[in-house]
Amino acid sequence: MPAQYFRSLTGKHRSTSANRQLGFSLAFVAGATNAGGFLAVRQYTSHMSGIVSAIADQAALGDLRLVLAGIGSLASFLVGAGCSAVLVNWGRRRSLQSQYVLPLVVEAALLLLFGLLGSHLALREAFFVPLTVILLCFIMGLQNAMITKLSGAEIRTTHMTGIVTDLGIELGKLFYWNRSALVDDEHAVIANRAKLRIHGTMLAAFFVGGLLGAIGFKHVGYVSTVPLAGVLVTLAIVPVVDDLLTYLCRFERRH
Repeated sequence: MPAQYFRSLTGKHRSTSANRQLGFSLAFVAGATNAGGFLAVRQYTSHMSGIVSAIADQAALGDLRLVLAGIGSLASFLVGAGCSAVLVNWGRRRSLQSQYVLPLVVEAALLLLFGLLGSHLALREAFFVPLTVILLCFIMGLQNAMITKLSGAEIRTTHMTGIVTDLGIELGKLFYWNRSALVDDEHAVIANRAKLRIHGTMLAAFFVGGLLGAIGFKHVGYVSTVPLAGVLVTLAIVPVVDDLLTYLCRFERRH
C-alpha cells in the first residue's frame, strides 16, 4: 500500500533500509538542484569545501566583495542546517510522525517559490545572483542536516566526496589479491559488496539528478525545480497528513 510505504520511508520510526531509500531520493534532488543552480548562477552550492577555499583565495587576492559573498554562502548553509535541527527537534519533542520531514516541507516550498518566481527575479541580475546562491546554500544545508540526523550521521546527500572515498576503499578491497598460502582466512581482505551497491546507487542517483536537472534548466528554465518540489512533497505528505488527522481527532474530543 503506497501510504504505508511512504509512512515507513519518512515517518518517525526508522530502519536502515528506509534511511537508504530516502537517501537515494534526496541525492537525486540534491544533484538536480546543484546542477540546475550552477546553470542559473555559475556556482555550485551543495558542498562547502569549494566555497571555503574560494573565501581563502579571494582573501589572499584582496577581493573583499567576493570574500563577503563566500561568507554569506557559508553562513546560509550553516543557518539552513541549524533550521533543520530546530525543526526536527521541535517535531521530536512533540512525537510527530512528520518530525523528520518538516525540513523537506520547507525545502519543497522554497524550490517551488524559486521555480515560479526565478524567471522574473532573474531580470534583476545584481540582486538575483547573490539571493539565489544564498537560497540554494540554505536548501542544501537544510536537506543535509535532516538526512544526517535521521540516519545517525551515516548518510549525506548533498556532496559525494565521502561516498566516492568509501567506494574507493571498497573497490581497493574488492581487487585486493589474497594469497591463501600466506594469509589466514581471518586476515583476508574482503570487500563489503552491500556497501559498494549502496554507495554506487547514491552516486548514480546524484549524477542522474544532476543530468536531468541540467537538461531541465536548459530547456524549461527555473520552472524545472517545480517537479523537484513535487518529489519532496510526495515523500513528506503521508506523515504530515497523519499528524493533521491526529490533531483533528484530539480537537474534536476536546470540543
